[in-house]
Amino acid sequence: MCGIVGYVGNKNCVPILIQGLKRLEYRGYDSAGIGLIHEDEPIVIKTKGKVSLLEERVNELVLESEIGIGHTRWATHGIPNEQNAHPHTNANKTLFIIHNGIIENFQALKNNLIILGYKFESDTDTEVLAHLIDSYLNKGINLSKSVQMTLNEVNGTYGLAVMYSKEPDKIIAARKGSPLVIGIGAGENFIASDVSAILAYTKNVIYLEDGEFAEIYKDRYVVKSILDKEIEKEIHEINMSIDEIDKGGYPHFMLKEIMEQPESTRNSMRGRLLIEEGSAKLGGLNDIIDRLVNSKRILISACGTSWHAALVGEYMFEQYARIPVEVEYASEFRYRNPILSGEDSIFFISQSGETADTLAALKEAKSRGALALGICNVVGSTIARESMSGVYIHAGPEIGVASTKAFTAQLVVLALITLLISKRKGLKPSDGKKIADALNEIPSKIAQILKLNDEIEQLAEEFKDSPNFLYLGRGYNFPAALEGALKLKEISYIHAEGYPAAEMKHGPIALIDENMPVVFIAPKDSTYEKILSNIQEVRARGGRIIAITDEGNGEIDKLVDHTIKIPRTIEMLTPILTSIPLQLLAYHIAVKKALDVDQPRNLAKSVTVE
Repeated sequence: MCGIVGYVGNKNCVPILIQGLKRLEYRGYDSAGIGLIHEDEPIVIKTKGKVSLLEERVNELVLESEIGIGHTRWATHGIPNEQNAHPHTNANKTLFIIHNGIIENFQALKNNLIILGYKFESDTDTEVLAHLIDSYLNKGINLSKSVQMTLNEVNGTYGLAVMYSKEPDKIIAARKGSPLVIGIGAGENFIASDVSAILAYTKNVIYLEDGEFAEIYKDRYVVKSILDKEIEKEIHEINMSIDEIDKGGYPHFMLKEIMEQPESTRNSMRGRLLIEEGSAKLGGLNDIIDRLVNSKRILISACGTSWHAALVGEYMFEQYARIPVEVEYASEFRYRNPILSGEDSIFFISQSGETADTLAALKEAKSRGALALGICNVVGSTIARESMSGVYIHAGPEIGVASTKAFTAQLVVLALITLLISKRKGLKPSDGKKIADALNEIPSKIAQILKLNDEIEQLAEEFKDSPNFLYLGRGYNFPAALEGALKLKEISYIHAEGYPAAEMKHGPIALIDENMPVVFIAPKDSTYEKILSNIQEVRARGGRIIAITDEGNGEIDKLVDHTIKIPRTIEMLTPILTSIPLQLLAYHIAVKKALDVDQPRNLAKSVTVE
């Protein structure tokens, strides 16, 4: 969950590293550091806090180097402070290393190193790697071989970069379970944990796979297995612009990404939605469509926001495709000995395509013979490459830690998959056409909802000091309630819970009083009359009610304190529309509380550790 960037070439790498770390700060922002070699002398600068603080220190020192590595941290071992920040060094400061991942056997390795006389300055697992590599260097073994031998002793995950002042012309990189790419330039090369860090300098990259190891020089690179066998790698061109990863004039990435949803949902269905046929075309599923359609069971596995999208997908698949569906937390999936067979199909949903828990679940499913399919946003990501087939959501880069446009794009893709499967299983043409028409109208209806931004901001002013929230919905909008509560928790630090509305009376109703805001998601769908009864129950106990409902629905106004009126759509697509005002409400509450919306405390965008 940390950010890694490195450079070797003929330019001063310091501004390149700092700019790259800024691009990666969404991956971790509790401390940062860089390591350089200048005239064969190693230099390490580290700070607690954000990259801007590191930049201030670096600017004061006026540093120059043609080779260097940088890191921004999300803490796993050891509190956020300068001592635990990366890079970590050996005793004589000639070697330094940055690392993303977790070394599971670090304590046993550390104990052995202490017996050998090594002293530790940090609480991290990463410092163990620095001293273990050093123990091989002290035997006269070169850097590359020392790193290889070290990694053969390690259990766990890593994306790492290593430099050594006695071999100052190269960076060593290695990957197992944590993403790394090599950027290819002219007379210069790069490494990064995400292409956004190096996009300003090159669009040509190679993806390191698990168990691969690279020596990176300014004019060449060599990729090997950990067992020292050389590997030929394909160069990929990144189809992304710098403009897509800038704020574009908005105060926060999150607001920009909320406002991009008319376009991002349109991109998700562009070229895929067959309106006149009432069907969908998804090239990524062509080779396995028969097996998917004939599945005895579909599972969907994900974490966080993607898990909420999976719950909506369960409703869609079961209603229209009539295939039994189970939704699994990826973090629990492989630890409960799941019953799988070749007749099962499993979708793994991940915005980044690097979520460690989801990737581990995918590998478990493949090992048991199930059809493992990915739904990802990031082209070339690990889950996309490991999946047997899959679908990209094409939402565009999402930088804000709290997911917004990726969630709605995931729902669009799940609807397209539903349409594709259902059509092959005998969905009536009129029903297919109805779904396709409704999908086609989603972008314009989102644009209408976004015009309510000022109204929702005023609502946020009233509720910004509330210590708790409840979010309630039924059917398709129960997952939307969960997602609305998560958004508020993530960025405003207000305790919020989502429930099926009928479950309120089975416990949570005890919390209702005049200080409890309750958000009801209440479109006029098949559960509308039931949710009106739930609203009456809250009203009778003095709760402050916000209702999200359809335009033209006046009857609900007298029952609630506030309404947010949105355009109507078919029931299966309502969560796409109802989630938009919930995103805006969470955003404006957090802004009014003067919180860091894009980088909320303790979180990181791409969760690459289990």
